[in-house]
Amino acid sequence: MHLSFDWSMALRRSRQRVAEARSEQDGGRRSWKRFPYGNRVYRYGGTALSSNWARLHRGDREPYPDVASVHALLDANPALQAHVPDPAAAAQQVEEAWRAYHAGDFADAVEYGLAAGPVGLVAAARAAVVYAAHLEEDELRRTRILDETLGFCTALTELAPNWANAWYVHGLALGRYSQSISVVKALARGLGGKVRDCLQRVVELDNDHADAYVALGVYNAEVIDKIGSVVAGLTYGARKEAVIEHFETARKLNPQSPVVLAEYARSTLLAFGAAQHGRAHELFAAAGACQPVDALERLDVEWALGETE
Repeated sequence: MHLSFDWSMALRRSRQRVAEARSEQDGGRRSWKRFPYGNRVYRYGGTALSSNWARLHRGDREPYPDVASVHALLDANPALQAHVPDPAAAAQQVEEAWRAYHAGDFADAVEYGLAAGPVGLVAAARAAVVYAAHLEEDELRRTRILDETLGFCTALTELAPNWANAWYVHGLALGRYSQSISVVKALARGLGGKVRDCLQRVVELDNDHADAYVALGVYNAEVIDKIGSVVAGLTYGARKEAVIEHFETARKLNPQSPVVLAEYARSTLLAFGAAQHGRAHELFAAAGACQPVDALERLDVEWALGETE
């Protein structure tokens, strides 16, 4: 990918895939699975999205998508300007992408995000990664979704090197893709270092990015689990202490998030094993007791509840 990446072509391909995946049974449903916990619970219509934005985006600190924030993004990343001829229209499409994302309409979120051009790619990538990681059951399709998302994210970081969330979604997609093909294979291909570098870049740009600390905690835990703490420390700088440090930082920054707690519980088991089973159970229980505010949080609450049964 390079700076001449064709967003219009990407959008046409996306729409073609959606059209080809129409289901004969319902006449309009995309091939992606529907969000399983109701289709109206997390819909933020009208001004509800802006009024709840601070809570919804406490983890990634993404600014609300209005004209002013789009202009600020373009000023900080001049290479984006040629791809955003109408900032007002782009802001509206990005807003709809996030509205769909929070409601669990992940296919719609990808559509709206791609329609907005590169400024909508963070929302589109988040939707694709969440869908692939939480709802897609077919392994080959999951890997294809993540591989395609990686292509978009690579192009975005070239266009917007000063956008913290461009680096975050790149690291997130790399991490989920690595899990999909197996972490051991990913490490052998050098993807582990790329995940770490992306997430460290996020923290350099925004030191209060809670979601980046979650992802760094997961990264350390995954590497330790797959190759052992000694080799993980010597080869990748992954440490058990870092798992705790990153997650505790994330908890301070986003204390109401079931995503933080559920991933903390899983990473505790990966890094420390049975010795910390009780601690992991406590964290899962805390995650399950949270009040979710959007589709992703609901998915993680349900996951946590399943782990405490």
